[in-house]
Amino acid sequence: MKFSAAVNRKNILLILTIGLLLSLIAAVLFLYLAYVPKRYTEAVSCYAEEYGVEEELAFAVIRAESNFREEAVSSAGARGLMQLMPPTAQFIAENIGENLSIDSPEDNIRMGVWYLAYLSEKFEGQTEVLAAYNAGEGAVRQWLRDADYSQDGKSLREIPLAETRKYVRRVKKFYNCYKFFY
Repeated sequence: MKFSAAVNRKNILLILTIGLLLSLIAAVLFLYLAYVPKRYTEAVSCYAEEYGVEEELAFAVIRAESNFREEAVSSAGARGLMQLMPPTAQFIAENIGENLSIDSPEDNIRMGVWYLAYLSEKFEGQTEVLAAYNAGEGAVRQWLRDADYSQDGKSLREIPLAETRKYVRRVKKFYNCYKFFY
């Protein structure tokens, strides 16, 4: 009888431990999926494929820029899911050759993903592409010409603008989460 009670206690403890671990795993998974959600998946997938951009990168930019709020407007005037400045959106629409609206979620995603592809053709690394998305193509070209920030003129060793440095780290963090969880 003592042996049977001890076995039952061990079984109960084992079941409780497994249940607790599964609950903990489910909670962590839920938190991460809430932390890196996938919304507007059809548009992101479509345009990522069309323009040759990783979906995870597009989702990471949207997460960092607007946290999936389509009505987001920055203090600088950037608008929409991918936080495009109106002159940049106009440049993109002209290059795509269509009349696109910065305030339409689908158009905003299309323009933002196109812009990521455009910047990927101009710069070699993800760091430089993201820095250009945030600070502008001209700023990144200037930094690449400066030996304090780039040794080879192609990759940034350091990003001098704190806001852009923080932005690049933030997008890369989300990118890695999207790669891991999806």
